[in-house]
Amino acid sequence: MYFQQITETTQFIQQKVKDFQPEFGIILGTGLGALVNEIDILHTLSYAEIPNFPVSTVEFHQGKLIFGKIGDKHVVCMQGRFHYYEGYSMKEVTFPVRVMQQLGVQQLIVSNASGGLNPDFKVGDLMIIQDHISLFMPENPLTGKHTPSFGDRFPDMCDPYDLALIDKAEEIAASLTIPVQKGTYIMCPGPQLETRAEYKLLRVLGADAVGMSTVPEIIVGHQMGMKCFGMSIITDMGIPETLVKASLEKIIAAASKSEPLMTKIISTLIKSL
Repeated sequence: MYFQQITETTQFIQQKVKDFQPEFGIILGTGLGALVNEIDILHTLSYAEIPNFPVSTVEFHQGKLIFGKIGDKHVVCMQGRFHYYEGYSMKEVTFPVRVMQQLGVQQLIVSNASGGLNPDFKVGDLMIIQDHISLFMPENPLTGKHTPSFGDRFPDMCDPYDLALIDKAEEIAASLTIPVQKGTYIMCPGPQLETRAEYKLLRVLGADAVGMSTVPEIIVGHQMGMKCFGMSIITDMGIPETLVKASLEKIIAAASKSEPLMTKIISTLIKSL
């Protein structure tokens, strides 16, 4: 049934967006929608009109699937993602990634807003994700009946984020004189933010940033053979000793302020590949 839904959705999109095969899939996180301005848009589909597609319930996620070009590269961009805390299963959260792969996407680029755990970070920093911790995910998107065409039943996750893409992004950031951090991202399901004790635990585990997305999408993309790249904007700090109350308004404001720098790096990365 799940595979049939993916096939049905893929065929619907191919009928609506004829003669267009995307090479890159892009997922834009909280407050990070302006990358769409870099796209020469050819087609736009509302999530609501796509069969079997979830619909974003987060008010600041646009809920559009956008097809177009960045430079001469064909891209499909999710302007708004899905989260486990919205009540969706992990299979529903990652459904669009599987559809992207069926459409022809070979490289997946994911962005998010996250809380900083590394005391060397500050609000507004960009962090290239080198690795992630998925131990606190309440559900794994690979659980259940295996479909061989999706990839390995037990995918190796020693390098879920493509090392060549990380190196290239670092080179681009340096050439643009944009400072970047690198680190490990940990997913917690949310929607509540963490307590002081939880922030302390996550740091002890080796995480540099925490958020409520990205990891399921990367797991599925990696399983399906995509080269994956992820970047976070540090929108608030989770240092127990200096913790201050966070608000959605502050988080979105911080993401919006650093978004142009992230957009430059990602758009340049896509054009260079």
